[in-house]
Amino acid sequence: MHAILILTLFALQVPPTPRTVHVVDNIYTYEDYHSGEEKFTTTNMFVVTNDGVILADAQGSVAQTQGLIDAIAKVTPKPIKYVIIASDHGDHTAGNAAFPPDVKYIIHKNSKAILDAARNGWKPPEDRTEVIVDNTTIELGGERVDVKFLGRAHTGGDLAVWVPRHRVLFLSEIFLNHVFPAMRSAYPSEWMKAMDNSEAMKADIDIAGHGYTETDPAKSRRDLVEYHKALKTVIDEATRLYKAGVPVDEAIKQANWGEYKSWTLSSSQGPIAIRKVYEELSGKLK
Repeated sequence: MHAILILTLFALQVPPTPRTVHVVDNIYTYEDYHSGEEKFTTTNMFVVTNDGVILADAQGSVAQTQGLIDAIAKVTPKPIKYVIIASDHGDHTAGNAAFPPDVKYIIHKNSKAILDAARNGWKPPEDRTEVIVDNTTIELGGERVDVKFLGRAHTGGDLAVWVPRHRVLFLSEIFLNHVFPAMRSAYPSEWMKAMDNSEAMKADIDIAGHGYTETDPAKSRRDLVEYHKALKTVIDEATRLYKAGVPVDEAIKQANWGEYKSWTLSSSQGPIAIRKVYEELSGKLK
């Protein structure tokens, strides 16, 4: 009976996915589970305007991205006009072939270079892609959406999407809500600066690229601050071990993540974080 109660309580705490979340007015998120053993969501944001939809990020397969497209169609008959590639990783781009052939893309130059160089996978169409190095603005159907480069973070070309009318900020993989900092292609110290820049925008709602959407402003801010703290804790612990002269393989065994050890992906991403921080501190990260 006790085990059944625990399972029931867990089920009540975990929202069913895929799901669409109404954030505020004409802004929504879509969440579907990332593929893999550990359950966490890949989250997209879309803004419905009078003349079409502005979408930030997609899902990790054509089938999952078609699910996203179908979910948007249930909210509005307006077509998807823009897709902002806020993260170049496959779990946000591998399904982009599902989009209509007239969609326009916005991507940072660093992310475009990565996708263009990949042997396989989706590549941004040259004739329908705006490549940016800093910021750009989309004006569509009476809505303004700012696309911002806040610095290298989880990838070399992370983009944030700001809807000033509602003070909503989609941070894609700059912000992983209660997911252990994943650093396979990260720039640790620059990621911290990007987090500083994110918090300085003082959004009413901060939306993560992984993890559930929080629509309560106070809770949303707490989640962002908590992730910032987690990122700092991970970098500080790896730095401590590096300065103590602990070899990287031994540092992986010794690392103490404190409360963040319980976060999703800690077992797989902890060793990667150690190696990445060591790489940066030794001057090998470019």
